Amino acid sequence: MKKRLKVYLFRHGKTTFNRDGRFTGQSEARLTAEGRKHANIIAKKLRGKKFEVAIRTHLSRSKDTLRPVLEFHPECKIILEDDRMIERSYGDLEGTTHEQFIDRIGERSYDLRVHGDAIENLEPKLRDKVEEFLGKEEYKAIHRGYKVAAPGGESFRDVEKRVKKFIKWLKKYMRKNKVNVAISAHGNSIRLFRKIMERAPKKEVVSWFIPYDKVFEYSI
Repeated sequence: MKKRLKVYLFRHGKTTFNRDGRFTGQSEARLTAEGRKHANIIAKKLRGKKFEVAIRTHLSRSKDTLRPVLEFHPECKIILEDDRMIERSYGDLEGTTHEQFIDRIGERSYDLRVHGDAIENLEPKLRDKVEEFLGKEEYKAIHRGYKVAAPGGESFRDVEKRVKKFIKWLKKYMRKNKVNVAISAHGNSIRLFRKIMERAPKKEVVSWFIPYDKVFEYSI
């Protein structure tokens, strides 16, 4: 029987932008003290696993979360950088707080049909605030999800395209080299990775919160 290879996928720890309720996207944001604790939790959860290759993005939060994980894995000799698993770009929204975004909605200076994707990533209480302001029917009308990006940024559909290419490459790489892989990634790239691997419907995918301290395990 052929041995099943393993992927261990996890999100970076909490950052200063996460803490402050900002759209982070592909901007640099450092781990907070709590974020470093998240990284140590991931390291402990993976301590008994074996992987020969680790993959991260170029962002410091991905690197800094992977660092304590690798302390327990001398068998991991290869570290690859691959930005196909980087966070979704929010373009002009990056650095903006969720509250500022909601204020702009209140002023109607944003076309909500175009910025509906950004609402997906608000905390539940802030989503409720937007829904209350707009009314449920209008909220549903602009809550598109996958297809529309913030100016200068990506939609979920854009992220899914690059993550799908990454998964195709990853499977070939793992089978060819017969290796297990650990991936230090980001909330929305993980969201779309899960969607593809678990064949989950979009409606379910947009409702997920990706924890900072959980490892998603897949067999290849």
